[in-house]
Amino acid sequence: MTDQPVHIRPEIAVLPAYKQGRQAAADAFKLSSNENPFPPLPGVVEAVQAQTAFNRYPDASAIALRAVLANRFGVTVDEVHVAPGSVAILHELAKATSGPGDEVVYAWRSFEAYPGVVTVAGATSVQVPNRADGGHDLDAMAAAVTERTRIVIVCTPNNPTGPIVTAAEFDAFMARVPATVLVVLDEAYAEFVTDPDAVRGVPLLERYQNLVVLRTFSKAYGLAGLRVGYALGPAYVLDAVRACAIPLSVTAQGQAAALASLERESELLERVTHLTERRDRIVSELRAQGWDVPDAQGNFVWLPTGDHTAHATEQFEHAGIIVRAFGNEGLRISIGEHEAVGKLLETARSLVGGLTTAGPARPLR
Repeated sequence: MTDQPVHIRPEIAVLPAYKQGRQAAADAFKLSSNENPFPPLPGVVEAVQAQTAFNRYPDASAIALRAVLANRFGVTVDEVHVAPGSVAILHELAKATSGPGDEVVYAWRSFEAYPGVVTVAGATSVQVPNRADGGHDLDAMAAAVTERTRIVIVCTPNNPTGPIVTAAEFDAFMARVPATVLVVLDEAYAEFVTDPDAVRGVPLLERYQNLVVLRTFSKAYGLAGLRVGYALGPAYVLDAVRACAIPLSVTAQGQAAALASLERESELLERVTHLTERRDRIVSELRAQGWDVPDAQGNFVWLPTGDHTAHATEQFEHAGIIVRAFGNEGLRISIGEHEAVGKLLETARSLVGGLTTAGPARPLR
């Protein structure tokens, strides 16, 4: 059947679907999706298994989870919103604030879902190139704000390149952004940040009434398969977001898992420490090999392989390492199991000798 009588928005007809990291064979390591290699924290599986009333709807407001998060961060329940992943909240924020003729500003390259979020809302993307070090150019982003701008998204640490936005940079940026423009601070990887100069969004909520902070249980907490994310921000903004949300989208199992995980903070921090130490070791050894690796503050590293990206992806795959390729720019490699580190570094070492400078995305120092 070739006829397509139903009208599809032209911009949606050409919009590629979100592309997740490739799955891995049983004998390979999946380092393509920034997943936590550790299993769920103690008590989480039991909490999920106790939620067996599949014939009943979950609490649409996720009030128990919102209350715990509100208490943890010193905000009111109305200043917390829970959704099936922080990317769902991005969609809701865009729909609540932006439409045809409006603009959304964000750095590029950054989280690959941003362009689709903006297009689905009917708005226009304004992509601001990253600095040479892979970090946000906040001066250029502030300069890109116009009377049509409705949202500016700041991703820290930036996915997929890794650098953070500093507190000083963010304060200077906010001083230039009109109070009528919503600033979304995407902190999906906040728990992995070890740089003391990094911006921390939650303490700034009282200072900036146009700020929303995004967090997730998918990364550090290891609940990627249960889809739970949350936002902290002004109640009137999150009320609008809730009006745009798909009802009953966070399952009872996801809510129970998040609550159980929040009770295990000491175990969580121990796991995060293992992963950040592993990350820092990998970055150090890659740089020693000659790779020009940006500062890594998430649970991943970025290899700027440039025009050699397809070849490098194949070589990692042959070694049993599944990575995430981004066009002809580079590779994002998640920090996975301890057993994967040797193969990762060995493959990177075999590649670096054969790579030459590839324009602005140079693999070598």
